[in-house]
Amino acid sequence: MKLLLLIIYFAVLAGIGLYCRKHATDVNGFVLGGRSVGPWLTAFAYGTSYFSAVVFVGYAGQFGWKYGIAATWAGIGNAMIGSLLAWVILGRRTRIMTQHLDSATMPQFFGGRFGSRSLKIGASSIIFIFLIPYTASLYNGLSRLFGMAFDMDYSVCIILMAVLTAVYVIAGGYMATAINDFIQGIIMLAGISTIIMAVLKSKGGFMAALDGLAKVTDESVTATPGIFASFFGPDPLNLMFVVLLTSLGTWGLPQMVQKFYAIKNEESIKKGTVISTLFALVVAGGSYFLGGFGRLFSDQVDVAAQGYDSIIPTMLSGLSPVLISLVVILVLSASMSTLSSLVIASSSTLTIDFLKELFWHKMEDKKQVLCMRILIVVFIAISSVLALIQYKSNVTFIAQLMGVSWGALAGAFLAPFLYALYARGVTKASCWVCFLFSSVLMTANIFLRPSFPEIIQSPINCGVAAMLAGLVIVPVVSLFTKKPEKKFVEDAFACYEKRTEVSRKTSLGK
Repeated sequence: MKLLLLIIYFAVLAGIGLYCRKHATDVNGFVLGGRSVGPWLTAFAYGTSYFSAVVFVGYAGQFGWKYGIAATWAGIGNAMIGSLLAWVILGRRTRIMTQHLDSATMPQFFGGRFGSRSLKIGASSIIFIFLIPYTASLYNGLSRLFGMAFDMDYSVCIILMAVLTAVYVIAGGYMATAINDFIQGIIMLAGISTIIMAVLKSKGGFMAALDGLAKVTDESVTATPGIFASFFGPDPLNLMFVVLLTSLGTWGLPQMVQKFYAIKNEESIKKGTVISTLFALVVAGGSYFLGGFGRLFSDQVDVAAQGYDSIIPTMLSGLSPVLISLVVILVLSASMSTLSSLVIASSSTLTIDFLKELFWHKMEDKKQVLCMRILIVVFIAISSVLALIQYKSNVTFIAQLMGVSWGALAGAFLAPFLYALYARGVTKASCWVCFLFSSVLMTANIFLRPSFPEIIQSPINCGVAAMLAGLVIVPVVSLFTKKPEKKFVEDAFACYEKRTEVSRKTSLGK
């Protein structure tokens, strides 16, 4: 039964990829779905790209163990800041200006917005360097779940996931990814809701589980009774850093922002904002809420020996075979949707912003699409090899690099992208300073972590510091560096002044 469910699931995803081939014949169709993707598909594509196995198995287990039920704040922050505010503040302006500048990638946006070839190549290089380890991290957490549900080696799981993702992304591009993300999103919504109810039921229901959590004590953390069932948990400051990195950080991630490039119209943005927020509230909020009860299973798991990734699988090990199958498909869905989003972002930026810009200036549209398809295979292969190396040899360096990737990308791009959409006085130099500051800081965090101040030794806290510093660096450096040509800036912002007719149901008029 479990194997049959997987085969049906794989067949549907591959079939959609082949069906969407007609939408992936040129760069605009392959990367952006022709900028005609509706609210449901865009909102689910945004949400499923946001939440992967890293969140469900890794982060939910780790932060639930550390902060108890207060870890739910991370899910609420993901919904309110990472989804709602991101759509409200970035969605509409991103869609308008990227179309005006004819940009399909984030580096292409920077190149067009600031008239800078070097900025475009620099942004592309940062994405290439830091997205690869981030992509490899998506396989983390699947090994124990697969071992629990199927008598199958984890290496086979990695290869299956990689091959299937490659098939539907290469065949159908962004549109296939968006449709599959919708299906995967439905599975994630149904799965997380069902699993939470089943786990809480196994502990006597919500109130009984909460009461049990209130009785848990850990002298190494705090002597305060009932702290793991409290509103803010044992460490509110570090919890705040987690909320900020996992919520505000999405504003600067290329694979997330790129979803706004493809949305169809104003109405789609309004609906997508609501759908995306509710999706995040259920999936992220549910994942962290579930993880918050991890300490109730402390008699079954040895975190010191097995690591945080073992917490969620242990919580789920007592469920029925059907529910365990649902969990595996849920986590596969979360990981594959994020993987497909990342490889499209990586391959498109390397083709359009690096290879075409530096070596093949007259690359035709069809050759660009072919190049992207080849690079998708390359990226998926590299990430799979990294995941297999880590699984077989427990190389911790790869895991450290994965943790730094999110902070480096968000720190480098959040402030320059946000200010570029709203402020006319932003300079090219300020973007460069922000790019370099974040990349160097997060790389140094890998090799020189003990010498960092204690509060930013953690890659999470360091990533938040990089993001917040960028919000100060860009406007300050812009004050003291050469301003862009006024005409060039006015041309870029002219897109916001264009008049458009709307129906009476949208506006009453004068």
